[in-house]
Amino acid sequence: MDAILKNLGDIKTAVTTGDWNTLWQMGGQSLIKAIEALLLMLVFYFVAKYLSRAIANPLSKRVDQTLGKFVEKLVYRGLLGFGLLIVLAYFGVQSASFAALIAAMGFAIGLAFQGTLSNFAAGILMLVFRPFKVGDLVVAGGVTARVQEIDLFHTIVDTLDNRRLIIPNNSISSNTIENVTFHPHRRIEVPLSISHDANLDATRTVLTRALDAVPEVRHTEEHLQPQVLIVGLTNISIEWVVRGWAPTADFALVRDKLIYQIKTHLNQSEIAIAAPQMEVKLKENTGAKSLSGRTLSIDSDLMPHNSHEESSAFTRNRLTPRRAEAS
Repeated sequence: MDAILKNLGDIKTAVTTGDWNTLWQMGGQSLIKAIEALLLMLVFYFVAKYLSRAIANPLSKRVDQTLGKFVEKLVYRGLLGFGLLIVLAYFGVQSASFAALIAAMGFAIGLAFQGTLSNFAAGILMLVFRPFKVGDLVVAGGVTARVQEIDLFHTIVDTLDNRRLIIPNNSISSNTIENVTFHPHRRIEVPLSISHDANLDATRTVLTRALDAVPEVRHTEEHLQPQVLIVGLTNISIEWVVRGWAPTADFALVRDKLIYQIKTHLNQSEIAIAAPQMEVKLKENTGAKSLSGRTLSIDSDLMPHNSHEESSAFTRNRLTPRRAEAS
C-alpha cells in the first residue's frame, strides 16, 4: 500500500513540474506490471479450471454428481480468489491490510448480503443432508421440475415443459420438499364408480384381467402386488379402486396403459360406469293452473346438492313454473 501511495505522489510531482520523461518511464513500468498481472491471472484461471475438474470428475463418478459439481465450483472460485490476492500483493497491496479492511467492513457487508448469506447457508445444508440430487424430479419452491444443478446460492431446475428456473436455496429449504423420483416405484390408483346392476365377482374378475394386461405392474415383491378393492358404497354406485405399482421413470406411460385396459375390459364385459342421476316427478296441482295443466316440481331428497336451502331455491326459481291466477 505504501508503494502505491509513493507512486501516486511521484506522478503528482511529475505532472506539477512538467517532467514528461519521468511520466513516460512510470507509464511504461506500470504497463509492464499490468501485463504481468494479467498473465498471472490467466495462469491462475487455467490452473483453477484444470484442478477443479480433476478433483470434481472422480467425485461425480464415484460418489455423487451433486457433490462433484459443488466441489468443482468451490475449488475454482477459491483458486481465483487466491490468485487475486497474489496479484494485489504483486502491486504492493499487503494481504494483511486487505484482510483488515474486509474485517472492518464485515458488519456492513453482513447486513447488505443477509439474503445472500441465508441462501449460502441453505445451500450448504442441502449439500450435507441431500434431500435431492441432480436429475431428481422434485416439487420445491412452489414448482415441479427436474434438478439440473445445486449451487451455493441457488438451485437450477428445468420444468416439465422445458423452462429453466433459478430458485434461491432459502426458498427451497424453508418449505416442504417432495422428491418424486426418490423411490424406484410409484403407486397408480384408478378410482371407479360402478353401477349397482353389475355383479361384484364379475366386476372384480374384469378389473383383475385389465391389470394382468399391463405387464409393467406385475412384480415379484409382496408389497408391490396389484390390488382391486371395494372402497365405498353410495346410493348410485359401488366405489372401486384399482392399484398397481409402476417404475417411477415410466409412471405416466404405465398409468395411461392401465386406464386404457380398464375402460376396454369394462366395455367388452358390458359393465357400466355409474353416472350421477336426478329423478324428476310431475304432480297434479288442482289449486293452480299452468299452460300445460300441470306443475313441475322436483323431490329435493333425490337431487344431489350441497344444502337443502340451495335445493329449494333451485326448485323454486328454475323448475317450478309460475302459477296462473285462478279464474
